[in-house]
Amino acid sequence: MKTILDLQPAIVWKYFHEITQVPRPSKKEGKIIRYLEQFAADHHLPIKKDEAGNILISKPATKGYEKLPTIILQSHMDMVCEKNNDVTHDFDNDPIETVVDGEWLRAKGTTLGADNGIGVAASLAILASDDIEHGPIECFVTVDEETGMTGAFEVKEGFLSGKILINLDSEDEGQIFIGCAGGKNTLATFSFTPEAAPARSYFKIVVTGLNGGHSGGDIHKGLGNANKLLARFLYSLREKYDYTLAAIEGGNLHNAIPREASAVIGLKDDDREPVRVLLNHFQADVENELKRIDPNVRLTMETVDTPKTVLPKDVAARLVESLIACPHGVLGMSHEVEGLVETSTNLASVKMPEAGKVIVETSQRSSVDSLKDAAADQVAAVFRLAGAEVKHGDGYPGWAPNPDSKILKVAEDTYRKIFGKDALVLAIHAGLECGLFLEKYPYLDMISFGPTMRDVHSPNERIEIATVDLWWRHLLEILKNIPA
Repeated sequence: MKTILDLQPAIVWKYFHEITQVPRPSKKEGKIIRYLEQFAADHHLPIKKDEAGNILISKPATKGYEKLPTIILQSHMDMVCEKNNDVTHDFDNDPIETVVDGEWLRAKGTTLGADNGIGVAASLAILASDDIEHGPIECFVTVDEETGMTGAFEVKEGFLSGKILINLDSEDEGQIFIGCAGGKNTLATFSFTPEAAPARSYFKIVVTGLNGGHSGGDIHKGLGNANKLLARFLYSLREKYDYTLAAIEGGNLHNAIPREASAVIGLKDDDREPVRVLLNHFQADVENELKRIDPNVRLTMETVDTPKTVLPKDVAARLVESLIACPHGVLGMSHEVEGLVETSTNLASVKMPEAGKVIVETSQRSSVDSLKDAAADQVAAVFRLAGAEVKHGDGYPGWAPNPDSKILKVAEDTYRKIFGKDALVLAIHAGLECGLFLEKYPYLDMISFGPTMRDVHSPNERIEIATVDLWWRHLLEILKNIPA
């Protein structure tokens, strides 16, 4: 059976394999930083680390290419850490187990981390090679892209010297991206005094089996949102039965469409079986709604012990109604770029971090800053009407397309030369760090491209093996053809 180390180009997969063995959750990048520092020492390459933890490894031009301008190869070192409920995995300490599955590489029940480990791997492969032709290179690897873009926010002026940046964090081979959406998080907090749990029968309602996905790149697909489905059932339940809500949890990350959610409810003994019947009917409806996109969705009901406390009835009602009312999905399509989602919002997570508090996290994106703010205001209004305290994150800017980009022309010409066809030039609804770089380095000429990946930010994440070689060949051809 093939393993990751049997794949081509061997040097890229070698370094990606090494990266999968190093735990690297967002905001916990210490181990991968030490790995990169050791790599630079082993290859006798200059390395810089800034206060945020961003790494810059430099390499001089190969012979004959000394007059080319410096190219910045940019990727991020952290990964989204998601796993299936039946999988035991400690992302702080355990390596990722990879599996060659036909034409794809995936992980065993967890996210793969090809977003953006494959970009880091390609950069290291270039730094380590002695037979690749290129001008001066700076490999810039940022921290915490996935949960706050902290590295991009905190990079200082003067840390980078190149004026051309190639971002290696896109997910469709044959597509070159020249723009991205900006983003903003909106957090709603319900605070209350817990009440003693009344004597009832208690059950856990669980939503599982959804695919999940990237809240930017996959938001247009109509994937099931576990939080929305759970809220729908709880709302329908409230219309017919007197129940108490003891706990509610769903989703994890602001940039992932939630795959799983659960709630603990208390029912009168006479209502147990009618509620089971209601859940079965709701299950059938949801299966029909999502049969083409999320065919494995499941809603189950299991007996649990009586909790100590429950939410006050009015708080539970306001919470459920706000989750029903909160928008999720595409809010508008671009009038500038055909087929591009312009504005969206993701009902990302519902958590109870402590007694007396429920926190709902949402994420808004738009390629138009004013519409990003409008979407955030719309979400905020829903939760304020429900009595929650609402706060917005700082957000990050979008990256406006530059169709006259010189590095874009090089990328287009080299793709056509190698493959005999045109690459697609697009903007992406997902957030990239490029917009933040422009705030500190407004002169940067940038593109983003990568191999084909699917279902990133979920345990179904996978990378199409053949496209890594195509992307690698294209990247090397670009490096040789930068105009002096």
